[in-house]
Amino acid sequence: MPREPSVKRTAVFVDGQNLFHAAKEAFGCHYPNYNIYALASKVCGLQGWCLQQIRFYTGVPVAAVDPVWHGFWTNKLAAMGRKGIHVFRRPLKYRNRCQKCPHGHAVTSMVGKEKGIDVRIAIDVIRLAHRREYDVALVFSQDQDLSEVANEIREIAREQNRWIKIASAFPCSETTRNKRGINSTDWIRIDRATYDACIDPKDYRPQ
Repeated sequence: MPREPSVKRTAVFVDGQNLFHAAKEAFGCHYPNYNIYALASKVCGLQGWCLQQIRFYTGVPVAAVDPVWHGFWTNKLAAMGRKGIHVFRRPLKYRNRCQKCPHGHAVTSMVGKEKGIDVRIAIDVIRLAHRREYDVALVFSQDQDLSEVANEIREIAREQNRWIKIASAFPCSETTRNKRGINSTDWIRIDRATYDACIDPKDYRPQ
């Protein structure tokens, strides 16, 4: 049986929108106010893991459709990059959605949706495991599509005859409906005190 390393090199993979919506439900956050470098460092520190790298993934609104949030994410991601965080961004894909108003009138609105974020995370988790770049993959997400990645990591560990752990971290409180992490991973629930200690006070909206 492979020996558990005394120093556990940790790579962090963050689904930015999944983390935001979990924090919104758990703690009432109205926008992505987390400092991901601080939050990843805090969670790793509490587990006794050695943070090696952070990779952040998010869809970004198109400037012509939503200039304020496009500017917010452009500025926030640039700040992450200056801290050495690997950033992966993709423009949202839009489609028309028709809804009926209470008075019976139909209203059409444009709705943006992320495409390919979970696939990119899965590719990177597996790729970095093959390269032996981490001992722990810490995924900030509750996306069950990533549960197959956990099974693949265990297969890679057997092939390489080494110890690898995969964990999922997510905000959680009494108001959280989904209290489950990604299946086949270790679950790390982030409480309010931990999250609040890692809030980014900077306003990234364009002036």
